[in-house]
This record gives sequence, structure tokens and C-alpha cells, in this order.
Amino acid sequence: MTASKSASAQPSGLAFNPHIAALPTYNAGLPVNVAREVSGHSFIARLASNENPFGCSPKVMEALASSAFEPWRYADPAARDLRAALAAYLGIDASEIVCGNGSEEMIAAISRAFLTPGSLAVTVVPSFGLHEIEPLAAGARVIKVPMSGDLTFDIPALEDALANKAQVFFISSPSNPVGVTLDRAALERLVAASGASTLFVLDEAYREFTKPGFPDGLEVLRKLGVPHVILRTFSKAYGLAGLRVGYAACSDAEIARVINAAKTPFNVNAAAQIGAMAALADEAWMRDAVGRINAERERVRAILEDLGVWMAQSQTNFLFMDCKGDSTECAQFLLKEGVIVKGWREAGYERFLRVTIGSTDENEKFIGALEKWLRR
Repeated sequence: MTASKSASAQPSGLAFNPHIAALPTYNAGLPVNVAREVSGHSFIARLASNENPFGCSPKVMEALASSAFEPWRYADPAARDLRAALAAYLGIDASEIVCGNGSEEMIAAISRAFLTPGSLAVTVVPSFGLHEIEPLAAGARVIKVPMSGDLTFDIPALEDALANKAQVFFISSPSNPVGVTLDRAALERLVAASGASTLFVLDEAYREFTKPGFPDGLEVLRKLGVPHVILRTFSKAYGLAGLRVGYAACSDAEIARVINAAKTPFNVNAAAQIGAMAALADEAWMRDAVGRINAERERVRAILEDLGVWMAQSQTNFLFMDCKGDSTECAQFLLKEGVIVKGWREAGYERFLRVTIGSTDENEKFIGALEKWLRR
């Protein structure tokens, strides 16, 4: 999500790229050492960045401790082994896959590859901030379509926006930050509205947390035949946030080639490539962790509902909730209690928090701190 623009003055004599200089700041999670300093608490509930509280597969740690990891050597710039593993996993050709330093890099590369000054991108609000920031950085115009009052996707409004013939359409399902999903019928309607002249970018960073029946974006978009990119990541369910590795599954090799040309060489480091392949090979560990996170999410949801807190219907590892006050003030209050959350700042959603589902101890610390906020 986004914050206010910097008020710093431009140094005399320098000419900044106006598209970059005017960008809003990305609202990243607070580092734990800063939270300890501010709060005075040693145990901090880190619930702002949607990390996996169970860590990662032991096979990842084994791979990183093996002789396969040579930090003094450059990584394969084409990530051939990782792309081959992903191709086998997805059932597509490796030439249609681009690996990135997190899926965030893929968003930047897509914007750089397909958007030019004055062109149009469409996304939703509330949004994952980079779906807006990266198109703006390319000089594009961005239409942000608000969600419905019940925090579900407003399909007719999105169809109207797509009628403007956007070059790129960014949408996440499950939604970040809301957590709701598109069903198959809604996804098909949006694909039909985007047409053949729009690149349909479906961000599925949280797909592993969804319920049975969640539509496979890769299968749906391939069947319907529109130009598209599916974004996925190892940061969330697989627990590799610190390694930074995601990927783009493209509708054809030419789209992948252009996105690949828009990224930097050696963009996915050796540890990330080795760790991602080990994580992908241990699907059982990931599924077990996801099951425990989802069960904890529903436990926390029930407690918060008893406290009178209204939340969106999440199918992710986080909850998006009305904190009954200013979200920035609430986040600061919780921080002093030793809890890091993300207060939302987009216009119209300043009462909402996005809160990661952490360990049981972290979640209990959050619930206790939130109760204090609600009683204030």
C-alpha cells in the first residue's frame, strides 16, 4: 500500500525523473529491532509482513548448508534449474517462466516492459502498493477501482474501467490486503472485459491458503487465451521471505522474453534458487504449515468477532479489519504493546489494519493489545 509523498526539496541543478520523484512511499513492515526499541518489549509479535510463523522446510536449510551453495560464485542468471522445476510443477514450458527477486521484481519488470508514459494501467483499491507504484514509475496513468462496501471485488466497476483499453491490468486473488478471492465466474468476466489488447496480470501470492474450489488462474487464463502473466511467490506459504524469490508464468515465450529483458541480470541469487528448489520439493511441509495457519486464522477470527471487530472474509494468512479508529494511531498503540501490524493508509480505508496470522503466542499478544485499544 502507499503513503504520502516525500516533501524533501530537489537539490539545485539536478533533474530528477518526474515519474520517480513523485512516487508515494511503499509501506513496509517495521524491523523487529526498531519495535523492541520503541516498545521496550523483548518479545515482539511480528504481524505486519505476512511471513510464515513456522519458518521454512528443513530441506531448505539442508540445501543451503550443503556444498551445492557456493556464495563465492555467481548464480545462474537464467535460473535454469529452478525454471525447469517450476515448469514440471506447473505443466508449462520453462521458456514461459521468468524468475525474480520476489514477485515484486516481476511487477516492476512487467511495468517497465509494457507501460510507457501516458499509457494506462488498471488495478483495485485497497491494493498491493506496487500494483500502483510500478506503473506510476513507468509514467503510466493508473485507474484504481474501489472494492464494494462489503470488501468484495466490484466486477461491474472493473469491467467499466477495463473498457478504457488498459495496457496492463493488475489484480490479486486472493486480494492483498483484503484477503477475498475471485470465483471462476468473476475471473472469466474480467478476462472477457480485458480482451486481447490488455496484459492480464493475476497476482496469486497467497493461493496456497485458499479453500477447495479456488479457480486455478493458470488453467483459466490459458483456456481463455488472453495474454497474461500469473505471479506467484515462495515468500508466504513456503516461508522464504528472506531469500526473495518469486516467478512469472506467462502465456507465451515472447511475453516471458520481454519481461526477462526488463529485469537485471543475476537477479535471483544462488541461495534463493537453491532454497526455492528445495522448498518446491517438500510440498508436504508447506501444506502442513498452511493447514495450521488457516486453522489459527479461523480461531483468531472467532475471537475478534466476539470483540465486535468487522473483518473481510480472508482466504490468506492475514486478516483485514476495521480497528474502530484511525489505523495509524492504532498501529502505533499496538507497537507500544510490542505488536507490529500494518495500518492501512489508502484514502477511504484509514480505519483498517492488515494483521498477519502468526504463532499462537504472537496472536494472543495481538488480541490482548487490541482489546486494550478497543477499551481506550
